[in-house]
Amino acid sequence: MDTDDDAELIEAGRKAFAGEWSFIWAAGSIETLPPMAGVEVAFAGRSNVGKSSLINALTNRNALARTSHTPGRTQELVFFEGPAQIGLRLVDMPGYGYAAAPKSKVAAWTALIHSFLLGRTSLARVYVLIDSRHGLKEVDGEILKTLDRAAVSYQIVLTKVDQIKPPELAARIDEVKAALATHPAAFPEILTTSSRTGDGMAELRAAIMRLLKERRQR
Repeated sequence: MDTDDDAELIEAGRKAFAGEWSFIWAAGSIETLPPMAGVEVAFAGRSNVGKSSLINALTNRNALARTSHTPGRTQELVFFEGPAQIGLRLVDMPGYGYAAAPKSKVAAWTALIHSFLLGRTSLARVYVLIDSRHGLKEVDGEILKTLDRAAVSYQIVLTKVDQIKPPELAARIDEVKAALATHPAAFPEILTTSSRTGDGMAELRAAIMRLLKERRQR
């Protein structure tokens, strides 16, 4: 993609996410999901990876998505909707891999996540958030395998990059790229973000705008 295309998508993303965003639905089971409409992009990741903070930074809101210092608090699929003319929904998925939660609850969240990924045709992409300080863990690998099986396009987003030194971040990116080589549904480009500083948000918005553009051209 050339520089003009990048600039156009960044500006489109700025305008789209400067509009009004609101909570529209929370589903604790597949049976209670909202009807499919428009294009959906979902955010998955381990508990405490910063999903809610990223959604708030992405939409320029302080409290659109509920944040908590207690990992595992998001226990439902939470849907947010932007301006009607954009036709875009964001989905905050339950954090996975939080060992301190009751095993039955973790199992229920995991089943909900997997069922959602396997059966949602309006789902254009899943952004899998990985803490840049820690990299890919075994539990992340299980989600990536599910996405591969479901043939759902996904992209890795490294979070909290303001808390890691540039040489360490570069090594982490190389490490993750190498791991993704065996995952057929993975989008090759890795995004780097910081919800605290706003780094990478313009690029993430542009990536989402690219998805919308591609969907409309089909």
